[in-house]
Amino acid sequence: MAMGAVRSRMFRRKILGGALMAMVWTLAQAQPTAPQTRQAASSAQPEGARRPVDEVDINSATPQQLNALPGFGPAYTRRVIAGRPYRSKNQLVTRGVIPQAEYERIRDMIAAHRPAK
Repeated sequence: MAMGAVRSRMFRRKILGGALMAMVWTLAQAQPTAPQTRQAASSAQPEGARRPVDEVDINSATPQQLNALPGFGPAYTRRVIAGRPYRSKNQLVTRGVIPQAEYERIRDMIAAHRPAK
């Protein structure tokens, strides 16, 4: 191979490498900063000074209220609404509406108030 071809190939590699690095740097600068996670926000508060959470009544909650629960989406929301009424909140697990792990995550955020007769 001629010396000129080797230099030309090296030059192209340097140019392409520099262009790639410039693109990566530009993308990194354009990315918004990640929002503060719930755990990080709660750790900033002193122990015992937790914000009170409004409980969501699984017997009367709207689909939007149920979707706002962590880990809930349209599928769980439909299943919860279809299984109403509930006498207690743990019936979500005993009836097979949601898995135990999901229930453990939301149990302090939900309630099962008995519907008025």
